[in-house]
Amino acid sequence: MKKIYIAGPDVFEKDSIEIGKKLVQLCAEYGYEGLYPLDNVVDFSQEKQKIAQDIFQANVAMIQKADIVIANLNQFRGKEADSGTVWECGFAYGLGKKVYGYMDKKQDYIESFSKDEKFATSDGFVDENGLFIEDFAYPINLMLACSMKIVEGDFATLLEELKEE
Repeated sequence: MKKIYIAGPDVFEKDSIEIGKKLVQLCAEYGYEGLYPLDNVVDFSQEKQKIAQDIFQANVAMIQKADIVIANLNQFRGKEADSGTVWECGFAYGLGKKVYGYMDKKQDYIESFSKDEKFATSDGFVDENGLFIEDFAYPINLMLACSMKIVEGDFATLLEELKEE
C-alpha cells in the first residue's frame, strides 16, 4: 500500500487532530496509508528547540517513508503557502517523491493581489515595496508550480485525481 505524507498548515488549526484523522481516513478510502505529522510522538516536556528538532526529524522520517506528498498550498499568514509545507514539498521532490498540491482557488498568482496592492511599471507589476510580482500564469511560485501537479479543490479532490492516474 502506497503511503501519502499529508503536508500543510492544517496542523495549526484548533481541531488539527480531528482534521488529521479525517484526512488519514480519506487516504484509506482511496487505498493509501495516510501519514499525518501530528501522529508523530514527541516529548513536549523538553526545551523548545529540542522539541522543534524532534518534530523536524520525525517529519523528515515520515516524508522519507512516503511514496507521495500531498500539500495544502492555500495562502497561510499572507499570500504564500506555509513555509514549512513548501520546505516539505521541496525535500520530497529532491528525494524523487511524487508531489501534489491543492488550492481552494487556482488563479494566476498575480490575481491574488488587489488593484490597490499591485502597481504597473514598464517591466510588469510590483508590490507596495517595489518588488516584482511573479507572473508566469501559475497559482503559486514557479518553483512549486513546476515541481508538482496542482489541482483546484481540496484533499479529496486530489485523491480523486490520483485515482484516475
